[in-house]
Amino acid sequence: MPIISVDSKKKELIGNFRNEGKAWTKIVNEVLAHDFRSQAIGVGCPFGIYELLTNLGTVIVGTSYDTPEFAVESIKIWLDEFGWKRYPCAKRTPYSL
Repeated sequence: MPIISVDSKKKELIGNFRNEGKAWTKIVNEVLAHDFRSQAIGVGCPFGIYELLTNLGTVIVGTSYDTPEFAVESIKIWLDEFGWKRYPCAKRTPYSL
């Protein structure tokens, strides 16, 4: 049976905003100096799913403001994409997602 840990991450604005860190490029990309929500294309809501048995992680990014609903949907996506393939003996109960 799979053992997973689900964790929500900080919501991030989507757009051409300045990020801390280094970029090695000869071409300078112009970015917005301030990250105002009104200038964002949207808000990304990342969820991390970590598999303890395989030491693998998956990040799913969506735009839902309903955190519990998105958490359940993230687990469903993980099950369909990875879970049933990696754990073929896992039981599908009436309470499964």
